[in-house]
Amino acid sequence: MTLTAEQQRAAAKDAYASYLAECPSRQVLDILGAKWATLVLLPLAEGPKRHSQLRARIAGASQKMLTETLRLLERDGFVAREVKQVFPAHVEYSLTPLGESLMPILWHMKDWAEVNMAEVEANRRAAAR
Repeated sequence: MTLTAEQQRAAAKDAYASYLAECPSRQVLDILGAKWATLVLLPLAEGPKRHSQLRARIAGASQKMLTETLRLLERDGFVAREVKQVFPAHVEYSLTPLGESLMPILWHMKDWAEVNMAEVEANRRAAAR
């Protein structure tokens, strides 16, 4: 069956509806919405970092959680991992062009959170009563 151009556009739109469990864009949103992903990406916007530098910068991040998050971000193309052939050898993580393209959105979210945190905290206190 041949579809019209309008039908093809509608089918493509339905195929990438983030609200559908099987939508690939939902998988990306799941990764980026994870607590540690944003906290890892923000310092990498300043430049390449070693695992130990990221761990020291991100309060509460265990070595295991940081490693898992970096692997997921590397798998999806947001972060690059480079083994430096120096003595002693070490690994550095940096943003890829895809990761860099995400940063304006993450900076905006971070700024919004900082500006609105007092109101969020007040709402939490009110709800706890």
